[in-house]
Amino acid sequence: MEVKLKIVRLVCALLLSFVLSATDIQAQNYAALKLWYNKPSGKVWENALPIGNGRLGAMIYGNVEKETIQLNEHTLWSGGPNRNDNPLALDSLAEIRKLILEGKQKQAEQLANRVIISKKSHGQMFEPAGELHLAFNGHGNYTNYYRELDIEKAITKTSYTVAGVTYTREAIASLPDRMVVVHLTASKPNSISFTAFYTSPQPKVEVKTIQSRQLTFAGTTIDHETVKGMVRYKGIVEIKNTGGSLSSSDTSVIVKNANEVTIYISIATNFNNYLDVSGNENERAASWLNKAIAKSFKTISKDHVVAYQKHFNRVKLDLGITDAAKFPTDERLKSFSTTNDPQFAALYFQYGRYLLISSSQPGGQPANLQGIWNNKLRPAWDSKYTININAEMNYWPAEKTNLSELHEPFLQMVKEMSVAGEKTARDMYGARGWMAHHNTDIWRATGAVDGAFWGAWHQGGGWASQHLWDHYLYSGDRKFLATAYPVLKGAATFYVDFLVEHPVKHWLVINPDQSPENAPAAHQGSSLDIGTTMSNQIVFDVFSSTIRAAEILKKDAVFIDTLKQMRSRLAPMQIGQHGQLQEWLDDIDDPKDNHRHVSHLYGLFPSNQISAYRTPALFNAARTTLIHRGDVSTGWSMGWKVNWWARMQDGNHAYKLIQNQLTPLGVNPGGGGTYNNLFDAHPPFQIDGNFGCTSGIAEMLMQSADGSVHLLPALPDAWQKEGNITGLKAIGGFEIVQMQWKDAKVIKLIIKSNLGGNLRLRIPNALKLTNGILIDATGENKNPFYQITAIPDPIISSKATSSKPELKKTIMVDLSTIAGKTYTLVSK
Repeated sequence: MEVKLKIVRLVCALLLSFVLSATDIQAQNYAALKLWYNKPSGKVWENALPIGNGRLGAMIYGNVEKETIQLNEHTLWSGGPNRNDNPLALDSLAEIRKLILEGKQKQAEQLANRVIISKKSHGQMFEPAGELHLAFNGHGNYTNYYRELDIEKAITKTSYTVAGVTYTREAIASLPDRMVVVHLTASKPNSISFTAFYTSPQPKVEVKTIQSRQLTFAGTTIDHETVKGMVRYKGIVEIKNTGGSLSSSDTSVIVKNANEVTIYISIATNFNNYLDVSGNENERAASWLNKAIAKSFKTISKDHVVAYQKHFNRVKLDLGITDAAKFPTDERLKSFSTTNDPQFAALYFQYGRYLLISSSQPGGQPANLQGIWNNKLRPAWDSKYTININAEMNYWPAEKTNLSELHEPFLQMVKEMSVAGEKTARDMYGARGWMAHHNTDIWRATGAVDGAFWGAWHQGGGWASQHLWDHYLYSGDRKFLATAYPVLKGAATFYVDFLVEHPVKHWLVINPDQSPENAPAAHQGSSLDIGTTMSNQIVFDVFSSTIRAAEILKKDAVFIDTLKQMRSRLAPMQIGQHGQLQEWLDDIDDPKDNHRHVSHLYGLFPSNQISAYRTPALFNAARTTLIHRGDVSTGWSMGWKVNWWARMQDGNHAYKLIQNQLTPLGVNPGGGGTYNNLFDAHPPFQIDGNFGCTSGIAEMLMQSADGSVHLLPALPDAWQKEGNITGLKAIGGFEIVQMQWKDAKVIKLIIKSNLGGNLRLRIPNALKLTNGILIDATGENKNPFYQITAIPDPIISSKATSSKPELKKTIMVDLSTIAGKTYTLVSK
């Protein structure tokens, strides 16, 4: 009886200990920016947690008996330097244009498949660097399991208990040291024993061990679509132990009875740039390892957190917190659409910023379709750069969420595309300047791929070039603008040569053209057309930004006059018979079309051509189009829709889209959602949806594209009670040092003017300056960064009904600012 009583007491004590432990974990995560879970990833990659430093990426599974650390390196791609232009296009261009004008779009598409689409590479693939495995024998019976990703520090942690010993693993992708580093500790000495080994989907990898402490792997990436694999890579895994012993086999390192273990992972390639693969991968990998190996994990981790927080801590968002935040991340995801969990939206917003910091660093490659994380030899859509929306969407948060430096890899890619795209423009279309179709890769391919239905689109370069202009608008950096101007001018020059006059309407239009990846029923299933709305909007923006850049830099007066004349002849936007913004030149939109691409709303966002205040008829037409298309779609499409509904100043609808997006995959009928690790699900995983939603949440709280800094333009009911945000950036170098609101009214605003000039505020309630006077705003904003080019009046169908937008009342005030000064405003 006494023995049974002791057993009962022991069991009760253990249960109490577990409950208290779980309670402590919940308490410490209650308000923290952490993704956390009470079970391992298993075999599901989308359960693993991502870390990255812009060069290396890793997915940490957090499995107990066999931990997996899946690895990527930013320049590890298939193939090598190559071009994929189809020179047959030029001789057939006139015939394709003729067929489209005759209404024979399907025939034009068939011809375009032969003469425009590449006969060589359709783009190379972002490749995995393999997996490091850590096998822990005897760890199958564990308790107190917990794993997390702390996005305030960019550190993952896994802990569990086996036989009374608590084991802890931490992993970082160090920004300053360019390494992935894993640290293992235990609550009792001499408790850490495991075998480290490496696997890879790459077909030709050489794996070795050196001096019982290093595990190395080396190889060359695969050939793909006629292009020989030329990227050589080298990985070095070095294991440092305190206590215990190290030994090795041919392909594994064995750790026995250690007190503490640190694993240093260095990976490098021979990639120098998109034309040069003559680097020495062995020297590079060894160099980074040798610089880091003498440092302790504590030192590396400390330096990493400082470097990371230099970016991350610029923006803080507080939307309030409820008891829903006490639950693991996967459980919060399941209940978000039906539970009041504002902190989860703030976590997701910051997670997008975390992913951009981790996958895009100056001097590295841009974040691709999966950021810097991929475990497949042949990933979906090659995990490259789709530049008819997805790659651009990746960088929507960069400027406005105060990560401007991280825009650099994309801006550099656009500059490199502008060089590669000159030959494409000349050889395929007989045009000057430069262009790119709808995809590119690490080799900066600018030819047309996949098929004419998707690839015979000529605005990839034009759209991407606008990111350089946006960077100038936010930064005011004239030296940067001088380097960007040739890219802008080249994009405009291509359109000068490629535009043709419509034989009936006499507008200047693109032919052949398409509205990305969509096809009207009237075109027999073909996407090819002439003068689609999105293309007209992009050309308008390219001409306008080039004109303004040239005027700022005092360049090319004659060329700019040409652009102004041609801009005046571009097709205007049109409102069709259903009250919709027309997607095509003809009024053939189907109100039941729920296609994932709503490309003709480019003019609403990311552009600013459609405005509630300047173009109310187009604003209403855009709203009608959004209603026709519906809400649930692929993950990235819902991310874009958050931004559109924010521009519509409809916070509740934008919030509904966030709820739809933050739904486990499989719940939205026919649509995407979110994986357990909060990766966006197209499906499959596409990171653009993460970045798109982060941008959309920023747009709900502050916008600066329409001539003023508009505060709380789309605040949903769920966030109205109170909130606070710091660090958002606005056009013209303005920074929201702090914005605090209560009951949907701004109660405190601290704003810094980095460039000086007029600050025009559009606000939901009256504010007063603590040390000066605000002036009621009248006329155009005199701040040159807020200059807006007027668009032509739309053509409106006689069948369309019209009404004025229903907008919340706002107040507009002006404040003359001095560069470097900070201004405080409070509610009256």
